[in-house]
Amino acid sequence: MTVDLNDIALFVHVVSAGSFAGAARHLGIPPNSASRRIQELERRLNVRLLHRSTRKLTLTTAGEALFERSKTHVEALAHSVQETADDGQSPGGIVRIAAPVDFFSLFTLEWIAEFLALHPRVSLDFQLSDARADLISESIDVAFRAGDVLEPTLVKRVVGSSPLWLVAGPGYIDKRGQPATLEELSAHDCIVLRARDGKSTWQLDGPSGQAHAEIRARLSANTMQAVIRATLADIGIALIPLIGMVEHIRAGTLVRVLDQYQVEGTEIHLVYSSRRHQPKGVRAFIDFAVTKLPLAGSE
Repeated sequence: MTVDLNDIALFVHVVSAGSFAGAARHLGIPPNSASRRIQELERRLNVRLLHRSTRKLTLTTAGEALFERSKTHVEALAHSVQETADDGQSPGGIVRIAAPVDFFSLFTLEWIAEFLALHPRVSLDFQLSDARADLISESIDVAFRAGDVLEPTLVKRVVGSSPLWLVAGPGYIDKRGQPATLEELSAHDCIVLRARDGKSTWQLDGPSGQAHAEIRARLSANTMQAVIRATLADIGIALIPLIGMVEHIRAGTLVRVLDQYQVEGTEIHLVYSSRRHQPKGVRAFIDFAVTKLPLAGSE
């Protein structure tokens, strides 16, 4: 019996990706070719390796045994090939990055231009979505996430944390004045994320602990970037992460309101599947990102 070792490696990629399409995308081959090659592998081995359905792939007992025996060897071989290819070369290739829609209010396009100038052989492919990306099935190299990282298999690095401040544009303050107390917020126009029925409540940390402010949401939007732009247009008062508006505060195009109140920020994580087997381009982007963001280097 002769078995093509490339088909064994393909089988490992399919199982790791959770689909023929994900593995094919990662390897740069048509999905139907991947499926046909695994069928041929099963024929040669005279055993079924995968249960196929329209929803997902599951391993048979034989498939699970083959995967466990082969995975480490395939990864080690891939690592050896990658190290050989990387030797003596500057970082190159495409780095696929998943991030929230409002990512570029956190990580400036000027930084992106700086990175690309430093690494002319690297290309960046951003997948911007507020949905949480599956790094394996979507072939993502690096992802930025706010809050907890639940997957135990992912490496995470804390690269930022930011409080939320109450802010408004100077034009709005000139027209409506500064609220002197938390209760006065209810008489002001406010801009919020995803308000329902024009009503919302802000839970804030103040001098005496947690406080609640009933507000009137005159405008709501589903991205923070839209909230920031509306605030800059003097539409109302908003609760915005400091990390997304530092330059506006410095320039005076946004001013703080009721500065004794804020919301403690959530941690921002840079996550990736492994420290091992990373192409130089991916390592270069990770190293660059953690030097730019506020809490670079924490793990």
